[in-house]
Amino acid sequence: MPNFFTENEDIVFNFKTMDLGRLARFMEEDFRFAKEVDYAPENEQDAIDNYRRILTTVGQIAGEFIAEQAESVDREGNTLCEDGTVRYSQGITKDLEMLGKAQTMGFTLPYRFGGLNCPNLVYTMANEIVSRGDASLMNIFGLQGIAETINAFGSEEIKQQYLPHFASGKYTGAMVLTEPDAGSDLQACKCRAYQDSNGKWYINGVKRFITNGCGEILLVMARTEEDRSDGSGLSLLLCERGPRVKIRRLEEKLGIHGSPTCEIFFDDTPAVLIGERRRGLVPYVMSLMNGARLGIASQSLGIAEAAYNVARDYGHSRKQFGVTIDQLPAVRDLLVEMKISIEAARALTYECARVVDHERWYLWKTESDQADSFDKDTLKKLKEDSRKYKRLAAMLTPMCKYYSSEMCNKVAYDAMQVLGGSGYMKDYPVERHYRDARITNIYEGTSQLQVVAAVRGIASGTAGKAFEEYQAQQWPVELADLVAIQKKGGDDLAEALAEVKKNGIEYMDLYGRKIVDIGCDLFLGYLFLQQARNCDRKKEVARRFITTAAPRIAANCRLIKSGDRSTMDKFELIVGKFDDSVA
Repeated sequence: MPNFFTENEDIVFNFKTMDLGRLARFMEEDFRFAKEVDYAPENEQDAIDNYRRILTTVGQIAGEFIAEQAESVDREGNTLCEDGTVRYSQGITKDLEMLGKAQTMGFTLPYRFGGLNCPNLVYTMANEIVSRGDASLMNIFGLQGIAETINAFGSEEIKQQYLPHFASGKYTGAMVLTEPDAGSDLQACKCRAYQDSNGKWYINGVKRFITNGCGEILLVMARTEEDRSDGSGLSLLLCERGPRVKIRRLEEKLGIHGSPTCEIFFDDTPAVLIGERRRGLVPYVMSLMNGARLGIASQSLGIAEAAYNVARDYGHSRKQFGVTIDQLPAVRDLLVEMKISIEAARALTYECARVVDHERWYLWKTESDQADSFDKDTLKKLKEDSRKYKRLAAMLTPMCKYYSSEMCNKVAYDAMQVLGGSGYMKDYPVERHYRDARITNIYEGTSQLQVVAAVRGIASGTAGKAFEEYQAQQWPVELADLVAIQKKGGDDLAEALAEVKKNGIEYMDLYGRKIVDIGCDLFLGYLFLQQARNCDRKKEVARRFITTAAPRIAANCRLIKSGDRSTMDKFELIVGKFDDSVA
């Protein structure tokens, strides 16, 4: 029977070669929990074995159960009931019950709430595996960041009240941010929250495009300061599903049909404040969204992996002109590009998850009570490392969401092309993967917004410092020519960025996508080179990726340095002047 963890050689390769032991020491706080919790690991190897068992369980459920129901889930969808509640498809309900029984709904929560206390890296792997089974289910399973946010910023009373139910699978949640007139511009939030004379909070307003808005627990961003119209007037509140929360409609969507997307009306809904007032957008919601963006990157991986596998199987079985079509150069090249693109996105996404785990550990180490026990030099070094990982996480999170979601759409497109007319029909799941893929580079921030977020990190030198650290490593002789190509690309990027800085912010935004594309290509080149140390196959993957990326990097750098502003300066001449009278 299929197991989406053990049968995926690249996920298993990453699991074996990434330093999970170090992450385990972080999460287990040098394994002190083994004395308090009977299922907590006692050492690094015990922790790694535990992570493997968890992922094997998730892989088995995804391969044998979730994937088998995905087609019926897609066709059935969700139902809005007369009382304003939502009924999941039968398949989604069964999937969640199965995952709850397997105790996988509290992946990153601490042991004291019944969680598994896993690193983000392991959770990211699980999200990919679930997404390969059914991308729409991941939109519920992958919202465990709701519980993480409560754990990070909520009071102890709120944690004790809600987090054990998240860990058991009794509760699911939703992050309730978007409004009808405020999409990506979260500062334009109009939904309001107020306190009565007894200090109790209530929410009024409408939210739209809310994934799993029918969940038991809703984290709502609302305006609590009447005198502030910007982000500083926003707070984060928690409310429970109930009679004062009405689902007014379910969106009719292109894909991910098993995931309900809701319009919600809050009518003096009782709520509690999470953390402090006026910090709802920054840092609470931004922290929540960064976690969600990493989740969408992993979802993109799962969809792409599912689509690729259908194409690979079809290519090996479908005969044309006397041979299976995977022997035809045009088809073979598509399959090779799909495979390498998926592995590239996986490398970037997993590296991002690893960096996020480091960032959180260093932040905890420097801001907890433990900081007082360190000598001055040790604390200084810890703080330097903390800032380093914070900058890297801020850059890699939008980069991996951008790259993975764009990759997902391309792979789904090419998979359908491999199947030809059959891929366009519902006889094969490729058309579902194609529909599911399209949302990935839209929600949790469009690709254009991810570029805006990532380009600042590249332009500020964060990427350049990382590339220098890679260059300074001792590389095997057989990889020396590839390392030299990488260095040339980094030098070209530095020259292009110098030109960008001369031309100002608008010019940076104009060429932001090109800059981020270069940054992704260079990062991925180094990640593949790291992997090539441990695997002959990866040496060939690294060679293919780096040698094909090099001319792309050079072309993008030339374009950035060209000074061409025609998009801005000649816009109306090229596209025509907009006629308001017709609109």
